[in-house]
Amino acid sequence: MKILVTGAAGFIGFHTVNQFIDEGHEVVGLDNINDYYSPQLKYQRLKEAGIETDEIKWYNPVISMKNASYSFVRMNLEDKQQLFSLFQKENFDFVINLAAQAGVRYSIENPDVYIQSNTVGFHYLLEACRYYPVKHLVHASSSSVYGTNAKIPFSEDDKVDTPVSLYAATKKSNELMAHSYSHLYQIPITCLRFFTVYGPWGRPDMAPMLFVKAILENKPINVFNNGEMSRDFTYVGDIVQGIYLASMKVENNYNVLNIGNGSPVNLMRFIEVLEDKIDQKAIKNFMPMQAGDVKATWANIDKLSTIYNYKPKVNIEEGIGEFIKWVKEYPELI
Repeated sequence: MKILVTGAAGFIGFHTVNQFIDEGHEVVGLDNINDYYSPQLKYQRLKEAGIETDEIKWYNPVISMKNASYSFVRMNLEDKQQLFSLFQKENFDFVINLAAQAGVRYSIENPDVYIQSNTVGFHYLLEACRYYPVKHLVHASSSSVYGTNAKIPFSEDDKVDTPVSLYAATKKSNELMAHSYSHLYQIPITCLRFFTVYGPWGRPDMAPMLFVKAILENKPINVFNNGEMSRDFTYVGDIVQGIYLASMKVENNYNVLNIGNGSPVNLMRFIEVLEDKIDQKAIKNFMPMQAGDVKATWANIDKLSTIYNYKPKVNIEEGIGEFIKWVKEYPELI
């Protein structure tokens, strides 16, 4: 099978590319390598997959030096003409869309970027799948769509009409757009609502990396809502396994599924495990809740487990242990 993975230089995208290659598929990775966070980390992920930095040029595919079944192209999803040309040339079987402008807090200050990347870019991707049909489009949605939903655990049947950030609103709009395209043009689409993902090669703007960097530098960490928060922290390996399982089987022409660990962890407990694995105490700066944030997330993963036999395997101690091993191997990337 030939797979397009968008956001291939990103955290989850990097691991997803590796998963599909390991399973014997031909993979084309796509990413714009923007500077929302350090491009150095993105280039290093690509290099780890055999894509040399000096070879990367806009719109020109580069074949991996480590695996001939993987090639990478630098492109925006908003580059409609080039995107259509890529689809026409490659004749993809599956598309895994992990490309998006990320970050809840960043969306408060830079809304225009989110509309262009997450809404316009996704529209062009849907159009490409319409004119160059694929067997299945798997799209990365987010637990942030649940917004102010007070009922936990979050279920796919809950209403998601109260997003508290523009990022969340764009992810909800993506689900609606996907539903209409699936209905009108018979495109099989599965939207996966990711819950807090962590692990090796993670994003430097997310709490695990921010916390570790601050602890190692003996600087305070910001603990919002005075630590009275919990997250359904999910190890990246479990997320990627779920993506793979979901992509290989079309349950309905359109589906929305939670993908998480199904077991929330208190923020203070998460910090305790970090301290234990690093063997250093954190200096904690307790702060009020930030705009656009929510107190708790918790995924009901019954549907994904029932349909695809999805079973998260990595607990918080094991996952953070693997994360810290990576930090020690690549200290220059945090």
